[in-house]
Amino acid sequence: MAVITIAVVEDDPGLRELLQEELESAGYRVSAFASAEDYLATAELEPQLVISDIRLPGSSGMELLERLKTRSHPPAFILITAFGTVAQAVDALKQGADDFLTKPLDLEHLLVSVARVLDYHQLQREVEHYRSSQEATSGPGGLTGASTAMQRLFQSIKQISQAEGAVLIQGESGTGKELVARALHQQSKRAAGPFLAVNCAGIPAELMESEFFGHAAGAFTGARGARPGLLKEADGGTLLLDEIGEMPMALQAKLLRVLQEGTLRPVGSDAEVVVNVRIIAATHQDLEERVRHQQFREDLFYRLETFRLEVPPLRAREQDVLLLAQQFLGEQRSHNDKPILGFSAEAKALLQQYDFPGNVRELRNAVERAYTFCEGEWILPEHFPARLREREPAVAAAPAEGEAWPSLQEVQERYVRQVLAETEGNKQRAAKILGVTRRTLYRWLTSDS
Repeated sequence: MAVITIAVVEDDPGLRELLQEELESAGYRVSAFASAEDYLATAELEPQLVISDIRLPGSSGMELLERLKTRSHPPAFILITAFGTVAQAVDALKQGADDFLTKPLDLEHLLVSVARVLDYHQLQREVEHYRSSQEATSGPGGLTGASTAMQRLFQSIKQISQAEGAVLIQGESGTGKELVARALHQQSKRAAGPFLAVNCAGIPAELMESEFFGHAAGAFTGARGARPGLLKEADGGTLLLDEIGEMPMALQAKLLRVLQEGTLRPVGSDAEVVVNVRIIAATHQDLEERVRHQQFREDLFYRLETFRLEVPPLRAREQDVLLLAQQFLGEQRSHNDKPILGFSAEAKALLQQYDFPGNVRELRNAVERAYTFCEGEWILPEHFPARLREREPAVAAAPAEGEAWPSLQEVQERYVRQVLAETEGNKQRAAKILGVTRRTLYRWLTSDS
């Protein structure tokens, strides 16, 4: 990640030098100018923040603010002056300034203001990026993904949704198979009809036939009235059979008949009932393997796999992790009022290096937990479940034959540079992560150069 850059525009050389040194010691990259004209002459400079005095030789700080606000991506802006009044402050804020400080400057207050303003603008950028990402990566039925695997899945959903045949959705637990099924239904001609989802593993075997096919009054003890069953209740719409691999073999034969003939016979009834329902089956199991072990009917499997969709695990769609995390954080914000701005650089790095064996469901739960335990403005690594933080670091590969092993100092230098990159050059945060004082970190950096 790039180091945050700040431009200081101040005609007092002593204060200009003091501000530059203080901001650089806090980890920022600083360019200093004596006038607005000097700053504007540096066309290639695009800092994230401008700190400017109001009274300057030539154009004033307010005039500089007005010019910068016309740019497509204006920087954050803090005004300072020795002649501060409430009226000036209000006018500056109305013109788009992010903060207004008066001389003599309290340097601690200045650093707090800089951090707060930068955090706010970072949040704005993340919100804009999230909105544009949502528009670019939103799939059918509210699915989200920028990865090639998900874009391919979106295309398949659009194509298969226009057909009428049964669908088999396969994927690991937590990948969002029910969301895919709902997307298929919403994109289909049956969208106005019912969508019912049932987990086959959650229904006792002795009740499964009655639950799916319905029963006539008096069909068995306790059956005082007739019941249509799930297949009939979903008539004109879609029925999702989750964990289809758990359905008993005898019931599989009855389901095959519904798929082939469009009719069923309720338990205890002599009459056939016509149903018009699209069956979507979902499973995390290898049905072909179950067919080979005679645990699943081969004819039903081939009937279901006319249209097969594979939902990729989260580890196969790495570029979607932060996108989804931002989406889940947005959901938490919409239901709560905690002023959390987003994920710290360290938290993002943690999310990106974890494999998420529980897939999207595990990521959603991790973000919810982090949001709950976060008391500050940024979600940090310690807010996530321990299993994310306890991931063992990868062991460095041995050098190729003939190559020398790196020295301990070289390994340390690489690690320090990596931490600085992740903290966007903020030496105070980097020192905290490294477990050393800022003075020690400066000494390391000086000895490296």
